[in-house]
Amino acid sequence: MPRQARLDAPGTLHHVILRGIEKRRIVDDDKDRQNFVTRLGNLAKETKTRIYAWSLMTNHAHLLLRSGPPGLPTFMRRFLTGYAVTYNLRHHRHGHLFQNRYHSIVCDEEVYFRELVRYVHLNPLRAHLVGNLSELDRYPWGGHSVLMGRVSNDWQERDEVLSWFGKREGGARRAYRKYVAEGISQGRRPELVGGGVVRSYGGWSAVLSLRKTQERISGDQRVLGTGEFVERVLSESGGPLRVRFTPQERSKRIEVILKEESQKGKIGYEELRMGSRRGEISRARLEIAQRLVRELGVSLAEVARLLGVSTSAISKILQRSPQEKNK
Repeated sequence: MPRQARLDAPGTLHHVILRGIEKRRIVDDDKDRQNFVTRLGNLAKETKTRIYAWSLMTNHAHLLLRSGPPGLPTFMRRFLTGYAVTYNLRHHRHGHLFQNRYHSIVCDEEVYFRELVRYVHLNPLRAHLVGNLSELDRYPWGGHSVLMGRVSNDWQERDEVLSWFGKREGGARRAYRKYVAEGISQGRRPELVGGGVVRSYGGWSAVLSLRKTQERISGDQRVLGTGEFVERVLSESGGPLRVRFTPQERSKRIEVILKEESQKGKIGYEELRMGSRRGEISRARLEIAQRLVRELGVSLAEVARLLGVSTSAISKILQRSPQEKNK
């Protein structure tokens, strides 16, 4: 499956997940951890990237950040490359350290900011690097200890995060810690580590309820937010909007499109698959191909199989101008 383009613009809130290649370690000891954190902080200040939450484990790390003027890809490339080079030199190794493509999710700040701060900061506890919340309060390789006032740095947006929990620092810190404690029993929260319909609507139960009402719902694996937020992000990025369906719903909708367009041209479905270039049939193929790709996100290869022609023929059909279509 082809990779989708990054969604980013300066000021975009991202949840970034980076992992060691083949689930291998990205840090071996505290010297590596300090190198990781120092590089992260220095580059954040240099690029005006705002770090709200972060946690460093043994073979992966999480970041909640707002991209600066250079953009997320530039920030991540410089950070990961610089760290990998120094790690490899120190440990006398060669080759990739990180998976080639880190995972980044554009996040709806109004809906998910607090939850993501909590999710990111609870990672060391979920990974059993600390045994309880008190140990997490003092864990130096995550942003939670900074919010708790146990560790100090000048690049984490501590005050802004605490402002989500109260106006005065003491009360905000207590409210934040209580909120984190309430999240421990929630476990891994898979709905927060990806985008799309399941994440956007709060889990499978909510999605299934929406589907029963036959409501059209938008989602994208690169976005964490409500359907409206997903649509806005994709619209602003110029990316395609695809409505997600169950396999059964998708098959039914394909059948409906084939039937509707065949009836418009007063031709049979089998005629469409015979390869004829007769005007009415060519026009029906064009309408069907456009609707299948635009409305359902069907691949060109699958469209070709449905219409009994080659993939290159479908590609050419879709490139036809409106004037040619009406001939």
